[in-house]
Amino acid sequence: MAEGNRNFHDFLSPNNIVCRSKAADGRELLVTLLDILKRHFPELDRDCALREVMAREELFPTLIAPGLAVPHARLPGLAEPLVAMGLSREGVAFGSPEDDPVRVMILVLTPEDDPNLHMQLLAALAMDFSQPDAIGTVSHLATPAEVIAYFSGNLIAIADYLTAGDVMRENIPTLKETDTLRHAIAMFATSQAEEIPVLDREGDLRGVVALRDLLQFSLPEHLLWMEDLSPIYRFQPFADMLKSSGDTRIADVMREEFLKVDRDVPAIQLAKLFLVHHLRQLVITGKDGRLAGVVELKEFCAKLFWE
Repeated sequence: MAEGNRNFHDFLSPNNIVCRSKAADGRELLVTLLDILKRHFPELDRDCALREVMAREELFPTLIAPGLAVPHARLPGLAEPLVAMGLSREGVAFGSPEDDPVRVMILVLTPEDDPNLHMQLLAALAMDFSQPDAIGTVSHLATPAEVIAYFSGNLIAIADYLTAGDVMRENIPTLKETDTLRHAIAMFATSQAEEIPVLDREGDLRGVVALRDLLQFSLPEHLLWMEDLSPIYRFQPFADMLKSSGDTRIADVMREEFLKVDRDVPAIQLAKLFLVHHLRQLVITGKDGRLAGVVELKEFCAKLFWE
């Protein structure tokens, strides 16, 4: 089969699907899926796989949507990905007590030395479950044949390579040109963002503002060349900036020149851009030039190295 024509269900055998599971909790369901894979792939080190999956769950829980868990691990010695699925109509507890019960659990084990395929499979899974009712529909399928038929109808192919759009984050904070600097400071304080895109009234992308820009706006350039900073030991330039922050528009602080990347660019290109331009975040745009999302350096590395 040509690599570009593969779909998620090509890695899922009816023999590795459990419908209407009676497992008492998520760990029991996970162990059941591992036992099934071990039965059909005797070379699988089941105990090693369980340790790796649970260790990863401790660090990064894989409840990626309400009712959907995708525990996964990268294992040495695997020749190809192994996938198993467990369905529970009532749902089972997995992860934190406050999390929604898991109704669909998909166990994904991939070769340790193929990060591209690992990320492709997870991206394909996300697309397969992108419809709001997908988790509920799948959880009520009664037979493995019905499961295979459901995913076969999706026809979402796994691409030969990931694009910027596959690894970007879409739900991000934004600012308007007319927002005040005070509003921007509050947004930085209440979010994880280090850089925020700025839009105009029509929603078009006009610039970005980063924490570094706030520092630079506060400190006159000549102060950066001074060895003796004793005149501003009490942070007077920042105090002055805060006093006027309610009257300063973000358009006066933002940078209009910044790097934009089309969402269809191969994701490997992002690695090059991060290194060449010493960036911590890349802005991703759609074909219309409008903001589509961002890719942060840490999140990009997480997908590549440990997620």
